[in-house]
Amino acid sequence: MIAALFAGSTALTPLYGIYREVFGFSQVTLTLVYAIYVIGNLAALLLSGRVSDVIGRRPTVLVAVAVTVISAILFLLAHNLATLEIARVLSGLGIGVGVGSGTAWLSELIATEDKTYASMIATGTNFVGLGIGALIAGLLAEYAPLPLRLTFVVYLAALGVVAVLIWRTPETVREPGQLAGVSFRPRLGLPREVRTHFVAPAVTGFGAMALVGFFAALAPGVLARDLHITNHAAAGAVFFELALLAALTIALTGRLASRSAMLSALALMPPAVVLVVAAQWFGSLGVMLVATALCGIAAALGYRGSLQVVNQIAPPTRRAEIASVYFICCFCGNALPVVGIGIISTLASAIAASLAFAGMIVIFALTALGFGMRYGG
Repeated sequence: MIAALFAGSTALTPLYGIYREVFGFSQVTLTLVYAIYVIGNLAALLLSGRVSDVIGRRPTVLVAVAVTVISAILFLLAHNLATLEIARVLSGLGIGVGVGSGTAWLSELIATEDKTYASMIATGTNFVGLGIGALIAGLLAEYAPLPLRLTFVVYLAALGVVAVLIWRTPETVREPGQLAGVSFRPRLGLPREVRTHFVAPAVTGFGAMALVGFFAALAPGVLARDLHITNHAAAGAVFFELALLAALTIALTGRLASRSAMLSALALMPPAVVLVVAAQWFGSLGVMLVATALCGIAAALGYRGSLQVVNQIAPPTRRAEIASVYFICCFCGNALPVVGIGIISTLASAIAASLAFAGMIVIFALTALGFGMRYGG
């Protein structure tokens, strides 16, 4: 389920160029279509955090899948910009509700005291889903008819299978209650004693998701404009490479301490984004593939390590609240830099936008590295 929901979020990655041609998008509009789904993510995070704790995992996840089905139908029938934007917001809402509840459900189904294994599965399948969604959509867009329709027909079929499997999965909430007993009032804040320790993981999460956002929204344009590769399957394959390397990194570094993983990611981010700019500057596919691999490793180590650090520094009574602040940083990292790149590339050039993005990542990484080294005890 986690993989399927995330697959829907990147199914558009190789399709953005087609949408741009069909609907006459500007680069800024394209990035806004990508980023607007964060509204759904934030709504789910702020308003539905405790729903599955009260009414149960299965009904909450089935609602999330239903919302995602509506989103996919809107994409299937989309004929204007407004429809795409509504579909993206619903996609973000479905992911936010489903993944949060699904991760808790997974942790409960894997009945061990050490929840690291469940966390690795959840984060790993996150990246696997992102990669498979982009790859399959790219193959369908390049080699099958009706690319803006067939992709979502296949996705709807996959969601149907997932819904059946969810229905057959045991419920882990022993005494589900009624929705009327759920509080929807957002609760966010950071205790004074964890604020300095929170900076490094928050900035790391922002940077890790910014790397993912860059490749999900903008890599196809880089391939077409700077590397002269217009094959939609290639656009999907590049993002699949990033996601596959990220999932493998999570699987192979399970014993690496969370703080070490986070600091390693921060050290890898500057050379990774420098290689992205170099690939554009020299028009080199080889450099782009190396940059993609390095970004995938950095994103995986950064996301996994920083999330675990947040869980470690948070007082048990406020862990969910502090985790929510962390995820807001991640969502902003996934969306805001992408919009900024779109604006700069329109006003100046694509190379200037990538240089600005690289500079931001370098500054953020060095800042977080400093805080992580100083307040890591």
